[in-house]
Amino acid sequence: MSKIISFPHLGDYYIPIETFLKRTTKLKVQPAPPITKKTIELGSKYSPDSVCLPFKYNLGNFIESLNQGATILFTAGGGCRYRYYAEVTETILKDLGYNFEFYNLIQNGKLNILKVYKNLKKLNPNLNFIYFIHQLLYTVFFIWHMDKIDKIIRTRIGFEIEKNSFLKIKNKMLNSFKKTKSITKLTHTYFKYKHNIKKLPIAKPKNCLKVGIIGELYTAMEPFATYFLEKELAKMHIEIKRYTNLSYLLWQKKYLTPHMLKVTRPYCKYTLGADGLDNVYRTIKLINKKYDGIIHTKPFGCTPEIGAIPIIQKICNDYEMPIIFFSYDVETSDEGIKTRLEAFEDLIRIRRDKK
Repeated sequence: MSKIISFPHLGDYYIPIETFLKRTTKLKVQPAPPITKKTIELGSKYSPDSVCLPFKYNLGNFIESLNQGATILFTAGGGCRYRYYAEVTETILKDLGYNFEFYNLIQNGKLNILKVYKNLKKLNPNLNFIYFIHQLLYTVFFIWHMDKIDKIIRTRIGFEIEKNSFLKIKNKMLNSFKKTKSITKLTHTYFKYKHNIKKLPIAKPKNCLKVGIIGELYTAMEPFATYFLEKELAKMHIEIKRYTNLSYLLWQKKYLTPHMLKVTRPYCKYTLGADGLDNVYRTIKLINKKYDGIIHTKPFGCTPEIGAIPIIQKICNDYEMPIIFFSYDVETSDEGIKTRLEAFEDLIRIRRDKK
């Protein structure tokens, strides 16, 4: 049986992950097919009712990958009850009759680098530890540069003159990143594309509407899970701010938590699990930065976000900040989301005009 590696989608992050696995295992790597309605239908069909939406998306991804010939699956999860889902996922897939190897890169909410190396060495006995560390660092820089470019694009894409000009240049950059071998060359390529992106012509007014997106991490980073919310906001000519990305989750969050606890003390005495505290902090930050509105996204039944919502509502009431909450599940209507989003846009535009 040929060895083919696969893993679930999470926005464009499949690109650096695919590159890392190809270089370290020397095996064929086949990311899950792009997420569609079929993905969530498959995942929902075989999932327990009580699990959250990200589990269902990932399970659907795994089933599609296995049906396309994958024999080795990788997963990673932590921060909330998702850290317990790897075993559940493996059991469901094996009960369905699939034969595969299963590796969980994050256990007990932590990434153990030595354990990751040992797992990869099982797949590639010739894997050198120094080469592994180099590729790991390369992937970290890959993700970091990706996230920095995305931040720039969110402030500009809603005002582009040539349609899809930002996405075209970003895709070129990602293809260049995949072909680059050294971290120095990668960084040089990043600065080149950063310069090119900033040169793209835009028609952005000084007083454009600005909206911050907060909420659960999967719905923040996987566009399909929110029915391409950021794309819809860009069509409305709105500047977008989104805090959650892999750079933040992997190495920034840990060092920012004491500061977040200090800032949120009037409203929060404890961390709320997952990104709950983070979103309370972001609400305060967006208010201080004079944003026009906030959008909160979460999967239906996400416990940490359910705990954070009343606190966020109170802060927004105290400071008269418009906020809308989107809770996504399998039955969520695309048209219903668009209608509510358009009403929210009208609200913040009217509020801006009155000011």
